[in-house]
Amino acid sequence: MNATGSDGFLLLLKGLMRPLVRTMINRGITAPAFYKLLKTVYVDVAYEEFRLDGTAPTDSRVTLLTGVHRRDVRAILSNEDDAWKTARGKSAAFATVLSQWMTRPEYQDDAGHPMGLPRTSDDSPNFETLVREINTDIRPRTILDELMRQELVHESDDGLLRISDGAFSGPVSDHDKLVFFASNVGDHLAAASQNLLSEDAPFLERAVFYNRLSPGSVDQIEQHAGQLAQNMLETLNAQSSRLQQADQNETEPKERYRLGVYFYRESTNAGLDRAKDETGETEN
Repeated sequence: MNATGSDGFLLLLKGLMRPLVRTMINRGITAPAFYKLLKTVYVDVAYEEFRLDGTAPTDSRVTLLTGVHRRDVRAILSNEDDAWKTARGKSAAFATVLSQWMTRPEYQDDAGHPMGLPRTSDDSPNFETLVREINTDIRPRTILDELMRQELVHESDDGLLRISDGAFSGPVSDHDKLVFFASNVGDHLAAASQNLLSEDAPFLERAVFYNRLSPGSVDQIEQHAGQLAQNMLETLNAQSSRLQQADQNETEPKERYRLGVYFYRESTNAGLDRAKDETGETEN
């Protein structure tokens, strides 16, 4: 079967969808519920991204592109739901506050570590000023309450707010795990899809993969990979924070980026090894 044709691509999608379907079943999402959501996404993408000369497609053209019944197209387009955008925006605000606190020199002590901050102050760095420099839509108290609820920030005996150790290891709450799951996987898939659809592969995408390794060997590799990734992310975080501050007064259009790192391992039994001699590196 030609993997570049529609049938071949559907076959590849079957394997790609397995982890997602496993997660959906675990979360109690049935096939009919997913299909209802999938129809909405089909219509949204066709309406927003398949315009002709900037003109929105008609309901009939959306039906032609997606196979979704015209009646359903009209119902979907008339029902806007920004709940996901709101949730993503709030989680991004929490993450940005912590990131700026960790990296900006005025919020660091002499050793380069994030300093303890008073809730508010007239003449020194403080939490309220930090938040207002980043986001004016959410009150500093709201952000602080949520960060403390998630045990990412705590108040020490001297009355100062300090970043908890757990803040350095990723999202803790189930809500934030879901938001970051969608954001990280979504952006990775967006980059990979753009590379697949374009001739020049515009986005960085690299992978190293080996099999036939002992669990102990993979333990060593995973530990080393974690150290390398943490160093890279901390370096980029500091650079991005500096550049973001420098760009504050720029009038040109703004962009965002996301660079992520993941490590996946599994047992490869003799009869179930999907790629018996996989070794090497891929790049786009």
